[in-house]
Amino acid sequence: MSIIQTIRERGAKVSVVLIALALIGFILTDYFSGKGRNAFGGSGGTVGRVNGNKIIFEDFSKKVDQTEESMKQQGYPSGGALRQQAIDQTWNQEINRLLLTDEFDKLGIDIGKKELGDILYGPGAPDDLKKQFTDEKTGQFNAIAAKTAIDQMLKKKAKTPEEQAQKDNFNNYIYQLELQRKEKKYVSLLANSTNLPRWYAEKLNSDNSQMAKISVVKEVYTSIADSTIKIEDKEIADYISKHKEDYKQEESRTINYVTFSASPSAADSIDARNKALAIKTTFDTTQNLQQFLASEGVNNYYDGYINGKTIQISAKDSIFKIPVGSIYGPYLDGGSYMLAKLEGVKQMPDTVKVRHILVATMQRDPQSGQMYPTRDTASAKKLIDSIQTAIQNGSNFDTLCVKLSEDEGSKDKGGVYDNVPSGNMVAPFNDFMFLNPVGTKGIVKTEFGYHYMEILSQKGSGPAYKIAYLPKEITASSETDNNASNLANQFAGDSRDEKSFNEVFEKTLKPKGLLKGIAADIIPNSAEVRGVGVSRSFVKNIYAAKRGEVLKPERIDNNYVVAIVTETFSEGTVSVNKARPSAEPVLRNKKKAELLKQKAGKVITLEAVAAAWGNKTIETIDSLRINGKGSVTSLGYEPRVNGAAFNPANKGKVVPEILEGINGVYVIRVESVSSTPIAGANVADQRKGFYDQTKQYTENPQSPVYPVNALKGAATIKDNRASKF
Repeated sequence: MSIIQTIRERGAKVSVVLIALALIGFILTDYFSGKGRNAFGGSGGTVGRVNGNKIIFEDFSKKVDQTEESMKQQGYPSGGALRQQAIDQTWNQEINRLLLTDEFDKLGIDIGKKELGDILYGPGAPDDLKKQFTDEKTGQFNAIAAKTAIDQMLKKKAKTPEEQAQKDNFNNYIYQLELQRKEKKYVSLLANSTNLPRWYAEKLNSDNSQMAKISVVKEVYTSIADSTIKIEDKEIADYISKHKEDYKQEESRTINYVTFSASPSAADSIDARNKALAIKTTFDTTQNLQQFLASEGVNNYYDGYINGKTIQISAKDSIFKIPVGSIYGPYLDGGSYMLAKLEGVKQMPDTVKVRHILVATMQRDPQSGQMYPTRDTASAKKLIDSIQTAIQNGSNFDTLCVKLSEDEGSKDKGGVYDNVPSGNMVAPFNDFMFLNPVGTKGIVKTEFGYHYMEILSQKGSGPAYKIAYLPKEITASSETDNNASNLANQFAGDSRDEKSFNEVFEKTLKPKGLLKGIAADIIPNSAEVRGVGVSRSFVKNIYAAKRGEVLKPERIDNNYVVAIVTETFSEGTVSVNKARPSAEPVLRNKKKAELLKQKAGKVITLEAVAAAWGNKTIETIDSLRINGKGSVTSLGYEPRVNGAAFNPANKGKVVPEILEGINGVYVIRVESVSSTPIAGANVADQRKGFYDQTKQYTENPQSPVYPVNALKGAATIKDNRASKF
């Protein structure tokens, strides 16, 4: 990362060596030797298998690190949730890679050198690559510059492990782009094979042109009370065995839990406010503000002026009104009590255009983020003085900038930064460009070195403020934490099993306003328990416990959690109890249908059945379509009735069987079946519409018929992640 990119986040061309870092940030970010973290509990071996192909733990761990770092660069907050998301994303990528690689090999799908060039530098070049090599003046992607820079980076011999890691990561980036293109080819190959035969389209039109007139007598299932129908466990079990695909389950657990808050109390909030008040006088009288703030743990003090329009704090209007040198507060801001000292007010432009030449004394390591010296101060000052003298004597600024400036983010643009708002540069740089008039030239020293600067133009105007902030965070005291911990330990100690867990809760905790939660479907690889928070160790403890076992209190976020394992489910077929809510209504309706059939007796006439069911009305439906649409919709969706109505063998007859439907049972007489024209029945248009719709559906990664999803459904996948981390 260039010096000024560190000072101000701007898109710009970067040095050849660092191009890979910027690109890989969106797909595979840096994994430097000795820098990778191993958050897994296991080591070595395999994370899983896909159709017998191993996913090696070490390789998988590195890819997880890369994915996590990439997500951080994109703005995702760090923490256990991000780690788990990176693990899950990497797992899915590895499954896809292994499944698709086999398919590519079978079909001979590959990427040639010319096609790879098109992927990287053609009209569809990756956005992250375009971002680095788009001319700001024309807005056009400079493919030649991109290719030249990348070729140089790849050809350059790596001298350090970090440089080698950069090259390796960029090669991985290219590999991912190739996989994406191959997958697109594979999906297109299958999606483009979609076809609706002409004969089938004509058959659909013929079927849809038919219109039936039927007479029907019906009895709904709700005519029999549910309480009169009993479904035994054996019936549920038999139903499950016949519908195993519908009753699969993955391994999971259910817990009951109680949380004991260790969040800051009202007393803790008062304590933080009192601490802010106690230090207010010292804050007001200190002679070395920056040193004082650093001693209080404030290391981000900005010793510069910022336009009031860009300051985004809730109390800014009150702070702007106090006299210079005064302190406002303490006031509550988020989880802290704040003191704000107004150090100065000046009129400033809204934005500035400036150019500069940097002679660096410090650089930031792009891998570690740490600053390291590159030149001594005396040498840097001597060089910047000579640059100033040369320009004063008529030397060309642009030429000197390209040759001598060490800000890689601006040197190729003549050192120019345009439309810069206040507060985006380090304070000395910021104040020089905002507090001096257009045309001012001079040398400015910052933490990065010496800058020769020239103010080119300024826009707008408004008051700017220099403000020092001193926060006192509201934190839980040891007393608050100990109280929560003691309550949790006492409850866990009194709860030996599920019965005592519930009894103790009802007797001692519920009256205090505490709640008992339920968390279900906790899978082995999860890191988050809904309602509790993110804690991989908590999930592992749940799986280490037996059913009915009370877990030791565990600190998760600002709570101590006491949980009991109430249910354990093994991978396979669901239990009778778990299946009952969905299976019981189906079986109950089937029993009701049998009772109604028995009540109706043998079907001879609709009138006889109507009488047997309690003088039911015989309804006439005179425009029923095979797709269920008709002028009368009282039937609802009843495909069996439709099927019987359009069965040629039933034309002009009473259907001799009672039809079991979704909402009830039906007896029908088919009065007639005729044909009517179908509007818009253009076979060519229908075939094209079917092709377009099916192709779009097949190419949607969320669709169950997306080829990769279909491959997963047919694959044998063994997941060992739970034993590794």
